[in-house]
Amino acid sequence: MADGEIAGKSKEGKNMKKRILTGDRPTGKLHLGHYVGSLKNRVALQDQYETFLIVADLHTLTTKPEKKDTEKLEQNIRDQVLDYFSVGIDPGKGTVYIQSQIPEVAELALIFGMLTTVPRLERMPTLKEVMRDAELKIPSYGLLGYPVLQSADIMMVRADLVPVGKDQVSHLEITKEIARDFNRTYGEVFPVPEALIPEDIPLLPGTDGVRKMSKSAGNDIKLSNSSEEVEKKVMSMYTDPKRIHADDPGTVEGNPVFIYLDAFATESDKIQVTRYKDQYRKGQVGDIEVKKYLAKILNNFLDPIRKRRAEFEKQPELVDKILKEGTQKAREEAKKTLEEVKKAMKLDYFD
Repeated sequence: MADGEIAGKSKEGKNMKKRILTGDRPTGKLHLGHYVGSLKNRVALQDQYETFLIVADLHTLTTKPEKKDTEKLEQNIRDQVLDYFSVGIDPGKGTVYIQSQIPEVAELALIFGMLTTVPRLERMPTLKEVMRDAELKIPSYGLLGYPVLQSADIMMVRADLVPVGKDQVSHLEITKEIARDFNRTYGEVFPVPEALIPEDIPLLPGTDGVRKMSKSAGNDIKLSNSSEEVEKKVMSMYTDPKRIHADDPGTVEGNPVFIYLDAFATESDKIQVTRYKDQYRKGQVGDIEVKKYLAKILNNFLDPIRKRRAEFEKQPELVDKILKEGTQKAREEAKKTLEEVKKAMKLDYFD
């Protein structure tokens, strides 16, 4: 990407990197699906953009508000941040912060909620999907307003770009609508954020071959799993149900084992992967042999990740320091944004 595509200008006219916001809900340790779907891209983007990485703990309350769930948040936050650092996200290149420690975001979400109609939120295409996965019959006020809080997250740090998959573009549309409505009504305050859609990312299926990899479904391979755990999960993976014997011709397309091989094989591994695909189609290699090779590939990929994670686990005070400083920086941005919002709306009564 050319410098002109990533550079913006400050109010003083100086060149500066464009700003992005990205992040996750802290619901447990991250897995290979997260790496393929977002983490790999974030590592690549951190050198090109000014990055704010949100640990979106308030968003977990939209589907998991019970005490038994909130009691897990502190550990989940730590596990998630350790996973971030283990894959190569550099805390020195971006700002990692905890959403709930920025009270200004709640105030901005309240203001944005006044600019957003209920029918618009009910038209969100992902609402029913989220309710189904969470086994909810009626959405809470918080779940219905999830996109509004998300908009506050994005605009609180004045993000220019938001990395999203193609299936998440509809979420960003509400943010863009709110930004335009606010600017039209009260004056230009917010940049209208654009989606930063990465190149086609393969959807990593779960080890059960039924649905995508998911923590809640228990069909995942975690970034922090030991080599023994990885091998056990790989050996139990779903393959071709029509293939009964090792010498039966098998199907490679849509076969989770080969999808994983394509996603994680290095250049030096690809010749062997191609050979296995040909042999599998002809019934010349068994599932066990291919799975053992996949376990080796995945463990080779995960070894440096596990090593980096262990190094950060030995320094809990460093992780706390990174989170505290990142949250302080994000809150400074939030205060400035809210001050401008209130000034534009003529709500700055005592200033």
